[in-house]
Amino acid sequence: MIISRTPFRISFFGGGTDYPVWYNEHGGAVLATSINRYCYINCRYLPPFFEHKFRIVYSMVEDVRTIEDIKHPAVRKGLQFMRITDGVEIHNDSDLPARAGLGSSSSFTVGLLHALHGMRGEMCTRMQLAQEAIHVERDLIGENVGAQDQVTAAFGGLNVIRFSPGDRITIHPVTLPLDRIHLLQNHLLLYFTGFSRNASEIAADQIRNTPKMEKELQAIQAMVDEAMKIIGSGDIGDFGRLLHEGWEIKRSLSAKISNAYLDDIYARGLAAGAIGGKLLGAGGGGFMLFFVPPDKQVHFRRQMAPLLHVPFEFESLGSQIIFYEPSVAAAKPG
Repeated sequence: MIISRTPFRISFFGGGTDYPVWYNEHGGAVLATSINRYCYINCRYLPPFFEHKFRIVYSMVEDVRTIEDIKHPAVRKGLQFMRITDGVEIHNDSDLPARAGLGSSSSFTVGLLHALHGMRGEMCTRMQLAQEAIHVERDLIGENVGAQDQVTAAFGGLNVIRFSPGDRITIHPVTLPLDRIHLLQNHLLLYFTGFSRNASEIAADQIRNTPKMEKELQAIQAMVDEAMKIIGSGDIGDFGRLLHEGWEIKRSLSAKISNAYLDDIYARGLAAGAIGGKLLGAGGGGFMLFFVPPDKQVHFRRQMAPLLHVPFEFESLGSQIIFYEPSVAAAKPG
């Protein structure tokens, strides 16, 4: 049996520049961090005593005879990509809901591939995990995904991730004194807006608009280096103001990114004391991040009720195999 644990992520700046339609021409950059909320994938070879050969447990339970019958696209394509032929059982448990802007789909795919490699007794690098997950999501499933979520899930930590023409990816860990990291983290509050959405559909609209949004995406990309200067030695409040500026630009990239309900939540947050914030992920729903001075957070949380506040911390480990018990493939009759 193998259990992988893979973190979710929060992206601060640069989102939208991690799509190949943009970075293969202009380059791209993202500032993002993994957080201590996780996706857990439990895999084992399935004993040969059942009518089904594959058992997949997530929000549904699938008992099927062939990989092709599996409805979960990442599991079906992941097993095909890994050329798994023996029967397996896969369980997914997550700390937070799917399709909510925290990169959960990519965390699932990274964690699944990590567990399947482990089940086959294989070691793989973090970059291999990230690139395989990008391939499965983008090329095999056909999702409209960028490349930041898979990298952050695999590597973990607070990083600047740069994307270059030819699908080249480089990771630059943010190396700062702990007091600066804690200062940033202590200004951040995460709230669930109450509903999830299909990120691929929203991303598809944004991708279609990319040729008309060069000025906006250049500005979003430049914010990564500006944010790094702020968290290095600047006024930390400027980070919140930059988040607000970035959100105003991002919501202009597609009419599907925000709506009246989300705009109202964001306006309430500003009125309650937030300096800035953003809707995480592709948009349309999910989690909203606010930048709030610590001395205003008690009042802020009171004003934002009954929205669900989700405490979190930065994490630095990335995808891990947290339980490993080697076993042979399921026995075959005969």
